[in-house]
Amino acid sequence: DLPGVRYHIVRGTLDAVGVKDRKKGRSKYGVKKPK
Repeated sequence: DLPGVRYHIVRGTLDAVGVKDRKKGRSKYGVKKPK
């Protein structure tokens, strides 16, 4: 389950960075959200 754990870690990092980016610009946050 390496990919799962890695995804979880990446998601946490993106969440932390996303909050900062969201305050600066929502467009950046949207581009960084691969969903």
